[in-house]
Amino acid sequence: MFKKVYTQQYPFEVFPTAPRYHGRHVLNRHPDGLEKCVGCELCAWACPADAIYVEGGDNTDEARFSPGERYGKVYQINYLRCIFCGLCIEACPTRSLTMSNEFELALDNRQDLIYTKEQLMAPLLPGMEAPPHPMRLGEDESAYYTPQPTKGAPQSEANIAGKPIVGNAIEVGGHHA
Repeated sequence: MFKKVYTQQYPFEVFPTAPRYHGRHVLNRHPDGLEKCVGCELCAWACPADAIYVEGGDNTDEARFSPGERYGKVYQINYLRCIFCGLCIEACPTRSLTMSNEFELALDNRQDLIYTKEQLMAPLLPGMEAPPHPMRLGEDESAYYTPQPTKGAPQSEANIAGKPIVGNAIEVGGHHA
């Protein structure tokens, strides 16, 4: 209350956002490049603003976009309607949809604020292959959705409450920077 008020000189001075800031959505990939989205449309059902449109498609042996039977053939988010509540993130069963810290979404054309699947997909990192391609992580889709423990620090070191937790930490989404 007794601090001097400072006005940010945006866009000349850009300050980082909070780590858990709800910004632009990202559709994530598996470590081999396949999409995590299975086209279940739960994110669209959970959206209170009706800003998400998903149309699922079926994977074939010749064209595989995700490990499951289906994938998100059409995926659109209308940022004119989105209220950045995060309910779509909570509804996603495969943790495909997450929110980034990107907040600069102002444009002068309303059509450009409807983001398509190509704009929302996470970029391909080194070692990833652009879909469609066969599954590379295992024989079946259980290798994609079963978390594999990594050799990390024991969880008890990271526990804030001070209660010991046995086991090792599981790295979630470690293939993204």
